[in-house]
Parts: sequence; C-alpha cells; structure tokens
Amino acid sequence: MNYKDCLKREMKVAFGCTEPIALAYAAAKAREVLGCEPENIQVELSGNMVKNANSVYVPGTEGRKGIAISIAAGALLGDPSKELEVLADIDKEGLSACDKYIREGRIHVSLKKNVANLYIDVTAYAGDSYAKVVIADGHTNIILIEKDHKVLFEKSEDEEEELLEAFTFDDIYDYAKTADLKEFEALLDQEIEYNTAIAKEGIDNLWGSGIGRLVLDAHPDDLRERIVAYTAAGSDARMSGAENPVVINSGSGNQGISISVPLILYAEDKKLPRETLLRGLLFSNLLGLYQKKNSGKLSAFCGAVSASSAAACGIAFMKGDDKEVIKETLANALAVNGGILCDGAKASCAMKIASSLRNGFLAYDQAVAGRSFNANDGVVKEDIDETLEVMGNIARYGMKQTDEVILNEVLGNREYIQEFE
Repeated sequence: MNYKDCLKREMKVAFGCTEPIALAYAAAKAREVLGCEPENIQVELSGNMVKNANSVYVPGTEGRKGIAISIAAGALLGDPSKELEVLADIDKEGLSACDKYIREGRIHVSLKKNVANLYIDVTAYAGDSYAKVVIADGHTNIILIEKDHKVLFEKSEDEEEELLEAFTFDDIYDYAKTADLKEFEALLDQEIEYNTAIAKEGIDNLWGSGIGRLVLDAHPDDLRERIVAYTAAGSDARMSGAENPVVINSGSGNQGISISVPLILYAEDKKLPRETLLRGLLFSNLLGLYQKKNSGKLSAFCGAVSASSAAACGIAFMKGDDKEVIKETLANALAVNGGILCDGAKASCAMKIASSLRNGFLAYDQAVAGRSFNANDGVVKEDIDETLEVMGNIARYGMKQTDEVILNEVLGNREYIQEFE
C-alpha cells in the first residue's frame, strides 16, 4: 500500500470549508477554460454538495455565505492554480461585482440526482461559447473538462478511491510504527502549524456560537476538556469564515482539525518526544481516511464522529497502549456516536466535534477497563475491519434516504413528505 501517495493526495491545505471552496475552484477553472468572464453560469450539484455549501460562511468574502457567492467569487476573483486555496488573497474590492452578478440572476443552481455524493458540474457561458468542468468524489478531482463540444480532459470517477482499497487496521498500525518519518515530516509539521493556529483563533476570538470557548471557560484545568475546547474552537472559526488555512483529512477541514489538534495538545501537555507525536499523527490521519473508505467523503453520517474516534485512538497510540485496546476504543466509539447526523457545514459542527471527542475518550476508558462491547452487540463485529465496513455501509446505503430527507428539510421543501406517505 502506498500510504505516502495517499496522504499527500488527501492532506491538502484548504482555505475555507471545502464544499464552497470546491465550488469556487470549479467555477474558477471553468472561467479559465472559457477564457473570459462568463455571462452566466449553470451549476448542477449533488444533494450533499447543496447541503454542505448552503449555510457555511465563505472566507475572503467578508461574511458572505452560501452557494451563489462561492460560485461568483470563484469565477470572478479566484485563482484555479491554488485549488482549495482558490479564494486566498482575493481582491476584496471585487466582492461588490460578485454581489451584482448574483443579483442579476446570472447563476443558476439545480439539484443533480443519481450522481456521486460529491458532485459538481459547472458550465460557464459567454456568447456562443461554453466551458464545462465536472468534479466528482474528491473536492479537486476533476473528471471532465469540455469546451464548445470538445472534450479537453476526462477520467473515470472511481480513480479517486483506488488508493484506499488496500487499507486495513493492522497495516496502518504497523506502518505508523515503522515508517520513515522524513517522508512525512514537512506535511505533518504543516498540519501542526495550521491546525493549531485555527484552534487558537477560535479560542481567542468569538466565532460562530463559541462552543470551544464555552467548554474552556467551564473546565479550564481539565486536559481532556481543554482538548475538546480547542478542537471545537477550530471548527467555530472555520465554519464562520476565519481566514486561516487548514490541513484537511477526507476532504474536510473539520475532520483535519479533529484528527490532529487533540494529539498535538496531548503531546504538548505530556511533553512527548517529537517522533511520538509525528507517528501518532501519521496513525490518526490514516485511520481517519480508512474510516471513510466505505462511507465516502459526504453522507448523512457526521464526519466528526470518525475523525474524533481516530483522534482518541491516536492518543492511545502515542501512549503506547496495546493494539487491541486501540481497536476496541474505535469500535466502542462508533457503536455509540455513529448515528450523529450531518445536516450541512455550519456552526453546530463544533458541538458535534465536542460530543464525539468526549465519546471517544469514554470509549478509550471503557477499553482500558476491559469493559468493551462484545462482538454482535449491534454493529460491533469480531474484527475491527468488519466493523468499519458495516459502519461504512450504514452511512453510504442505509442513510441514503435520511440524507434526502435532511436536504429537503434544510431547503424548506416540505412537499417531499408526500413521497413517503
């Protein structure tokens, strides 16, 4: 298994919540291919893209949020060469032009059914010319570029997931124990720097509902609660448009923060060797990616659960706990918080992170005490790999209808109820 390639592909730097930023990237790329400012833009999105870009603030846009500003800012101001940093350092004087573009009704957004959960189709028009960019399965995974009926680039949708196919818990554990850290040092150092910075930003300044600060004020001297506070605070800032880059995991900044910040703070408090922290982060990041192999990047299953569970396991890994304890920690955590719903990216993500981290810590205590759930207690199976497959199936297939209901409720479409009556 080429873990190095997988991590370098997945642990990207993103400026802002990845769903609106992916929209901005697609729009910027479409304009680039078109060669001029579009007169209008047609956008088709999967339900999960609509759900996750609908209510979140877009960094660099001075407090604006939603799908239309993501598309407009990308098309008029974005630099597609920066990919998920497409809106970093944009000329904010151009935001009024974006507002005018939206008011004039130049952006048309529609729901695309029966496509990948992560799907973006942006077509930019100018006169008799058009440029189409399609992204699927990964936030920067362009599968089609077309201009004026000529295909310029095309690849199959399933290429994005091939690197994840060979993941197993034991292989990840062994790899994190023995890998040459020089291969990952720069990447992990970037994760430490960026993700710690946004966590501190969320504590120092009031963003969103300020969940992180509420937790810290209530429990200033408790290490676990401080970890919960700073991790939630990173989401507070990110979901509210803080202009901080984040190293993501599984296409998500919230998951990148949840997977890394707890380990960083724990290692700092316990004065663990640098190598211990880096190996812990390697393990936690790979475990986070592994959990999304079957569920996919977007679903009705909240990604904070898998990421926070991976973080609890990562701390156990750094402490040198037995591998079986770590496996049981993961199974215990997923057996309880695995049903938290994803109703889109927004301020409440911070509280879901707090809940999932606390649950992860309790799952660890349960494993250490020898009181883990037994095989066939609900979704828990004899083997951790099988448990993860079950959870992935529940997220991808079992919660598909749930996802549709959530989307309709988020958009205020109550007519869908008739379909189920």
